[in-house]
Amino acid sequence: MLLSVETLQLIGFAVLGVASVVWVIGLLRLLRREERRAAAGRDGRALLDRVPRQTGPAGPPAECVELTAAEREAFALLVRQLTRRR
Repeated sequence: MLLSVETLQLIGFAVLGVASVVWVIGLLRLLRREERRAAAGRDGRALLDRVPRQTGPAGPPAECVELTAAEREAFALLVRQLTRRR
C-alpha cells in the first residue's frame, strides 16, 4: 500500500470503491429489467402487427349508411340514456 496515505484515507477510498461497484451493479440490473419490460411490450405489439389493417388502402372500403329521421331520433335517445347513467 501507499506509505504516504493515512489509514482513514485508505478506508474511505475502499468504501468509495465498494459503493461505486454496488451502484454500477444496481444500475445494470435496473437497465436489464427495463430491457425485459420493453421486450415484453414489443412481443405484444408484434402480435398486433400480424392483424391486417382494417382501413386505408390495404383494408376494405369504408361504408356509409344514411339513417332515417326515426333512426336518428332513436340513436339520440339511446345516447341520452347512456350518458345519464354516468
